[in-house]
Amino acid sequence: MKNKAEILKFIKRYAAIIFGCVVFALGVTLFLDANNIASGGVTGIAIILNFVTKDVPWLNTGIWIIIINVPLFILGWIFFGHRFILSTVFSTVLSSLLVWVFEIAFKSFLPITENVLISSVLGGALFGGGLGLIFRMGSTTGGTDIVVKILRKKFRHIRTGIISMIIDMIIVGFSAIVYRDFELVCYTVVSIVVVTIAFDWVLYGGNSAKLVHIITTEEFSSLMFERILKELDITATYVDGKGAYSGNEKRIIFCAVRNTAFPKLRDIIKDIDPTAFTIVSSAKEIYGEGYIDHNDEEL
Repeated sequence: MKNKAEILKFIKRYAAIIFGCVVFALGVTLFLDANNIASGGVTGIAIILNFVTKDVPWLNTGIWIIIINVPLFILGWIFFGHRFILSTVFSTVLSSLLVWVFEIAFKSFLPITENVLISSVLGGALFGGGLGLIFRMGSTTGGTDIVVKILRKKFRHIRTGIISMIIDMIIVGFSAIVYRDFELVCYTVVSIVVVTIAFDWVLYGGNSAKLVHIITTEEFSSLMFERILKELDITATYVDGKGAYSGNEKRIIFCAVRNTAFPKLRDIIKDIDPTAFTIVSSAKEIYGEGYIDHNDEEL
């Protein structure tokens, strides 16, 4: 039974990685590469190099991605071991081949749109969303993603997307030198911002929730606990307190609830104690049952 569960988990993981690679490659081929938008990372560098070597028939963006990644794979092997590199090689080779295949398959339709703003937004969204899904599955598309993971180990307080954006801005400077087109550079910056937003949304979105503090009475708190456990299928914690002004005994309920379930929690509070003092804040990362396992790799 255990082996069956592990096999199923393995299949789901690689199915998600494959889907992420397809989304990533579509964003690069249909929108970014077709309009010379170097949206960052090794892919951005490859797009720039493809522009420089456009007269070489056998070279394209997909081939450049693989060439640049070889030395970075060695770094990844040193820092993260063979398991990480195997999935990374798989993701990198697959996404690069898909870029190459899509370039050939859609050649007569490219560029799909000559509106660079649309291309930077749609391409950035597909690029970042696909990349975020691949990253969430514990893999990467190689390249600067490996550098990002190495830096993330050193600077754990900085989000992955922010580190990636800093590296991407350096690549934007490189593209400005090569293209010498101010408007194109501006659109490239737009695409990088969209990539960062999409990447963080896919990577962290499923772990975000509301952190709710409900200050009520002991009588109402018991009713709230009963309905929270039954209707929301979440748990909660409480502490006893005392109102500073009234001096009355209070019970403070703490609970984390996913964004989609929060309206239901508000209904429960209003039904039981509409006078309850309620504080709501955003929780971007939650560790524990139902959320991120403490033993999971930091993203």
